[in-house]
Amino acid sequence: MAVTRIEAAPSLSPAWQRGRGPLSILPTLIFRDRQPWLAILVGWLLTIIGSTALGYAVAWLAPASTGPDLGDTSGAMKLFLIAGFSPVVETLIMAGGLALLTRILTGWQAVLASAALWGIAHSLASPLWGAVIWWPFLIFSTLYVTWRPRGFWPAVALVASVHVLQNLFPALLIVFRH
Repeated sequence: MAVTRIEAAPSLSPAWQRGRGPLSILPTLIFRDRQPWLAILVGWLLTIIGSTALGYAVAWLAPASTGPDLGDTSGAMKLFLIAGFSPVVETLIMAGGLALLTRILTGWQAVLASAALWGIAHSLASPLWGAVIWWPFLIFSTLYVTWRPRGFWPAVALVASVHVLQNLFPALLIVFRH
């Protein structure tokens, strides 16, 4: 006689034991710290779809708004800065900020605060840019908090990977449009 074995769904990362608050509307997969490749794929899809939709909304509501001025650097340098250097540096800064925020806030509160702060920081370069940028940073911050119990560097590497993928498409558009 064959035995049917029913396995429980993978549990959430220990980081979410105190609850996910309003982040519960996000796919459960980004709260699990078991399959890095799946977290990267789902994280990237969430960031690119969300930021593209927000970008179109901002462009429709404020057609005269402009993005940040990247100066007169070469295409290769812009590609490196947008899709290489910035994602790694911003992820490291975000990790430090979340380390502080998670000491005084629950995980979901720290994620919301981080996303808001990154939106404000990017708005300093271009006022409406933050209206688009907060969403990817919500996902980046969620992934970081999810994977941080596995170690600092694994969490940073995973989030930086998603961040690089998020920035790559816009970077290619900027480089090849000019």
